Amino acid sequence: MPAKSVDLHGSAPDKSVVALLLIDVINDFDFPEAAELVRHALPMAERIAVLKQRAKENGIPVVYVNDNFGRWRSDFAAQVTHCLSDNNPGKAVVKLLKPDRDDYFVLKPKHSGFFSTTLDTLLEYLGVTVVVLTGLATNICVLFTANDAYMRDLHIVVPADCVASNTREENDNALQQIKVVLKADIRESTKLNFAELTTRFAKSNSAL
Repeated sequence: MPAKSVDLHGSAPDKSVVALLLIDVINDFDFPEAAELVRHALPMAERIAVLKQRAKENGIPVVYVNDNFGRWRSDFAAQVTHCLSDNNPGKAVVKLLKPDRDDYFVLKPKHSGFFSTTLDTLLEYLGVTVVVLTGLATNICVLFTANDAYMRDLHIVVPADCVASNTREENDNALQQIKVVLKADIRESTKLNFAELTTRFAKSNSAL
């Protein structure tokens, strides 16, 4: 099981070859066609919540990789509060996936979680070589993040039931692109075994 030490003054105490990333799930869905995305996002959020709990039980660090939605004077806590307000269509999703005190977060200005962010530094500090990508939208920010992860020689897992797009067709096309081009594992979350992933890739790393 990955090592975990005491978190002092906001430090990153975890060491793990696997990390679970939640992409753009703290979202107010304030954009055109958002209603369609919310319809797919809610069942997705229910499955991510279960996967997140399993990750924590296995000592896997959870990283929220979230767009700042152009709010350059806000912070992540402010974004969570904003999305939980009663008039936001994304409230039900955010309520299911509200971050815990020991979760990490990275704010991103563009589609990829790696572009102009500290994600590279955080993953290196944690010792991560496998990223499990979940969230929104499969054909945009998940795809861009997966592409940049592939360029960094990270192993990619994208549970097919833990991502969503505006339409099923867009979602399926993006998943196939991620599977074929980026060599990702897209098995559903119920078939994902964090202990097995950790053991397999820890052994792979030690053999290098």
